[in-house]
Amino acid sequence: MSERPATVCVVSAFPCSDDVLPESVTLIPLPDVADQLGLAISRVHQLLRDHQIIAVRRDGFTGVPKDFFDPTGAVAKHVPGLITVMRDAKYSNEEILRWIYLNDETLPGRPIDAIHGPLAREVLRRAAADPF
Repeated sequence: MSERPATVCVVSAFPCSDDVLPESVTLIPLPDVADQLGLAISRVHQLLRDHQIIAVRRDGFTGVPKDFFDPTGAVAKHVPGLITVMRDAKYSNEEILRWIYLNDETLPGRPIDAIHGPLAREVLRRAAADPF
């Protein structure tokens, strides 16, 4: 477990993580996240500062993993709670991203997928119990 704080994008005042995600993970650019949520971009920046979602810098743009949203386009119900539980345990944003995209055959699958279904509480329990 690292005590390293989240990386801050040089051009902004919101936290932005290193890209530790698999290439297959789709990122939604921040302006599109704002449109999708019906918010001003400054409010999306506040969601990032409040650790409700995590942004990643990839190929010259900053985006949020598409998996953080439900089918209606809203932030998935358990995503902010999962991030909070792991941050409270002193995990960095990069460590959180690695864990939620790590395949776990006992779920089965990845925590980010399980959090959208009936195993969401189990994912939160495991995150609170020491995920790594």
